[in-house]
Amino acid sequence: MTVQSPSDLLLPDPEPREVRYTVISVDDHLVEPPDMFEGRLPARFVDLAPKVVENRRGHQLWDFDGQRYSQVGMNAVAGRRPESVILEPTRFEDMRRGCWDIDARIADMDINGVWASLNFPSQITGFSGRVFSSASDPELGLAVTRAFNDWVYEAWWQPYPDRIIPCGITYLTDPEKGAAEIRRNAERGFRSVTLPERPHRIGLPSIFSDYWEPIITACAQTQTVISLHVGSSGMPDMPADSPMVPLGATLFGQMSLTACAEWLWSGATVRHPDLQIAMSEGGIGWVAMLIDRLENIMDRSGYGEDFASSELRPAEVLRRNFWFCSIDDPSTIDTRHTIGVDHIMVEVDYPHGDTTWPDTQSVIESAWGHLPIEELHKMTHANAARLYRWQVPERCRP
Repeated sequence: MTVQSPSDLLLPDPEPREVRYTVISVDDHLVEPPDMFEGRLPARFVDLAPKVVENRRGHQLWDFDGQRYSQVGMNAVAGRRPESVILEPTRFEDMRRGCWDIDARIADMDINGVWASLNFPSQITGFSGRVFSSASDPELGLAVTRAFNDWVYEAWWQPYPDRIIPCGITYLTDPEKGAAEIRRNAERGFRSVTLPERPHRIGLPSIFSDYWEPIITACAQTQTVISLHVGSSGMPDMPADSPMVPLGATLFGQMSLTACAEWLWSGATVRHPDLQIAMSEGGIGWVAMLIDRLENIMDRSGYGEDFASSELRPAEVLRRNFWFCSIDDPSTIDTRHTIGVDHIMVEVDYPHGDTTWPDTQSVIESAWGHLPIEELHKMTHANAARLYRWQVPERCRP
């Protein structure tokens, strides 16, 4: 075996795992490389582009618009030695190369037995591009947003067009321009856009306002799946002196439930019956509880006036328009029929702290191996292939 990086924080390459299931992971992450913006910005913005710089301690940071951005949380820990994961990688050589290099990423997907992967941005971008959208110069923010998407298209997707499901960002502080960027990406094959799950928490209008209608309409009309990643609008308020990382991670399900309920009651999926929304990294344990509660408030409390124009009840709209992502959920996978087996998908979360890499195959076998094989096929890849209109080659099919 060879070591992929000179850093002594990294383990040697693991051996390829036995492939039991075809897997499409709908939640992984890319770490933006230092050359991401080179040659992709108008001349007047070249000197203002995000740049990787070093501080006095030799740590590599992103510098953009007068701010410095470093790694946060468990952002790039795949392949790290267990004793080192409490420390954030401070240089690119401290990360597994698959975090930011597409050839190495595909090699890591092969080790793990993952056929295709949808990737969210990570550091300088923010999970939903909010850093760029809040730039002090709106024209610079839009230019950097477009440059990020161009890099995803040219450098991350096109080298392996059947292995990477293209997910873009858009400009959030001008919904008409944001809608235009979604349409531009859809025309060249992007399948998804990541939006902030609760935009009012990051200084944008709430999902209940008319502000988002151009962006939502563009997504519905272009079959662009809205991907709502947990934490994309920040973490919940936590008590002083609390352990922020473990407590925040514990609350992921609660955060996804709240965001999902808000998007459901916003009426976006009633106005646009073809709109598709995927909830990322919140698990599925909360979904059946939400469905039960929706049915309760319709039948007992009579709070369903907002759905008066719909032929479907809120729980039925939830099952029609929303998809849910699971790392394993071993205790709550038995709620899958309440949720809808056709709307559950797998996530690997490479290279974050939750990742099952390189053992995703055995994790699925351990948590779901007792399930009927036709249901396993749906949840491991067929549902994702249908949602993202993605081809699974014959050799990868069960």
